[in-house]
Amino acid sequence: MTKPVILTGLRANSDLTIGNYFGGIKPMIDMATTRADEYDINMFIPDLHSFTTPIDHGTLQSQILNNARIYAAAGLPLNNEGIRLYRQSYVSAHSELTWILDCFTGMGEMNRMTQFKDKSTGLGDARTTVGLFNYPVLMAADILLYNAQYVPVGDDQTQHLEFTRDIAERINSKFGDVFVIPESAPKQHEFFGKGQGLRIKDLQDPTKKMSKSDESGKGVVFLGDAPEAAHKKIMSAATDDKAFIDLDRTNQPGISNLLEILALLRGASLDDVVAEFKGQAKYGDFKKVVADEMAAFLTAFQQRLVAVDDQQIYAKLASSEKTVSEVANATLLRAQQAVGLRSKD
Repeated sequence: MTKPVILTGLRANSDLTIGNYFGGIKPMIDMATTRADEYDINMFIPDLHSFTTPIDHGTLQSQILNNARIYAAAGLPLNNEGIRLYRQSYVSAHSELTWILDCFTGMGEMNRMTQFKDKSTGLGDARTTVGLFNYPVLMAADILLYNAQYVPVGDDQTQHLEFTRDIAERINSKFGDVFVIPESAPKQHEFFGKGQGLRIKDLQDPTKKMSKSDESGKGVVFLGDAPEAAHKKIMSAATDDKAFIDLDRTNQPGISNLLEILALLRGASLDDVVAEFKGQAKYGDFKKVVADEMAAFLTAFQQRLVAVDDQQIYAKLASSEKTVSEVANATLLRAQQAVGLRSKD
């Protein structure tokens, strides 16, 4: 890898939502296809991260493959050599570097991580693992192994990015130039643009983001939902009693969420969609437009997903894993030499 590196990934467990698709996958694919000439694009499936919280381990393999298939169905060009698609656990340097970084990380740093506090709430001591606590260190290894400068991060990952910069600077200060330090969060946001971190809201509670961990599933549209089921979810989405359509995220969060979803489904500007429907009083008619667009999107996407060639996926994973392992192992060796685990001769 001789070009600057962009690194991104999406955790491989449970069915993905339209929030994952439009907030993460689609921008990821668009970025990869438009910037692969100027940057090395590392798109990885963070399977080691997948069981920091309890999962069904019997389905993990199929979910890993399904993530790769979803990327292909979303338009990832598998024949582009500038884009690497790989499984985290197939590059052992991730785990090895994590241990080295662990030994230069303070307990206080990890205790301050708000995402650990959020995710551990309600799990109880028996189900709150060291892996969940240690998650930011593995994430730092994911980034530092490939000399990545750019990593698209949402607000919930900003702390982890800053920790990555801190631990890299700490080790560089002690041992010399071991790691390339990724850009700061403000520069990441500037590089990736305003669309980074987009969050579609829950259909039943539009004050919170749409989450695949929602137990009822009523407010969530999954990529695997039958189009008819997704249509019903949109039609039953929470709105308000104002009886007119407008983009007002504070006073009309439900309607605003549907306007934003419709803009994403159409690939249109939000301003144009708002102008088309603003002031209309019949919420049911508006919901039907959104529901029809959602059903059409899922129908087309699921057809593309079925058509994905799994042999092409496996071939892409294997070739990418060979390429990225060379870079990761070189970085790991630098770190091992720095701390005295390997000779510098």
